Amino acid sequence: MRQNPRSIQLFVAAYEEQSFTLAAQREHATQSGVSQHVSDLEDSLGVKLFSRSIGAVQPTPAGTAYYSACVEFLKAHEMTLRAIEPFKGSRQGEIKVGMTPVMTRAVLAPAYARFTKENPNVTVRIIDSYFGELTDRVRSGELTFAIVPSSIGSKGVRTSFFASAPEMLVSGRMSSFQHCKPVKLADLPPLNLAIPGQSNARRKLIDAYITSNGVGIKSFAEFDTMAGTMDLVSRGEWATILPMMMIANDIDTGKYNISPIEDPPLILETFVIEPARKSMSDVALDFLECVKEEFAFSIAKATQLLKQGRH
Repeated sequence: MRQNPRSIQLFVAAYEEQSFTLAAQREHATQSGVSQHVSDLEDSLGVKLFSRSIGAVQPTPAGTAYYSACVEFLKAHEMTLRAIEPFKGSRQGEIKVGMTPVMTRAVLAPAYARFTKENPNVTVRIIDSYFGELTDRVRSGELTFAIVPSSIGSKGVRTSFFASAPEMLVSGRMSSFQHCKPVKLADLPPLNLAIPGQSNARRKLIDAYITSNGVGIKSFAEFDTMAGTMDLVSRGEWATILPMMMIANDIDTGKYNISPIEDPPLILETFVIEPARKSMSDVALDFLECVKEEFAFSIAKATQLLKQGRH
């Protein structure tokens, strides 16, 4: 049997999922079909790509070496097909993008509005979720890319730096903190702090900062709902920690006291993840650039408003 893109695609899915059943579900094939394609590949190559056991498959050293080459092959194959796209008329198609709540609250809407106005024939679908689920959906190929607050590597996923933002202490207007004035968290009285749950990638960042800098905590409230967190904080007894671009539109509303965290600052880094076996289309790259521009605009806007608020 000659190697072909479909057989290689099914092999890559089986390698990344380490299961013929999961690979079949991901690629809309049958379990027996995936197994047969892999067996035919092994026969044609003259080596075993997987060692098989009940309920699982493990790649052999030959399988791992072959996988690395297959990822590059699939990416190159997709680029050859895309080379003719400019000759088909106006830009069209669909991209499916994953974002966590820190991106969807303030950055997404203006980026989406501008991009879709400039590209009316392109459909952009947004999935709002958390790091673990977005990573799984990127690896499966369901998402074109996602922007996440973690650089933890994952098989089948390519990661690149996107942007960074300082984190802010956000409290209700009736709190004792002065709006726009920087704070050193270790010097504050113990806080009632609303934070994301353990499954949220930002939780590890916040926990590490609190522990390493001796921040006093009176009590924690785990909230994985942004609307609920902001409502709780607005009532005055609780505070939370949010990245600057997320609260840029709240600084001059008079509803919250927003305090930059300093000595040391707490910095959130965000990353783009995409399927390792694919290359991002020009349309997807343009949308990503729109998001990056709006991210930078939100940071600049927040920085200026905070500076004005101190005077």
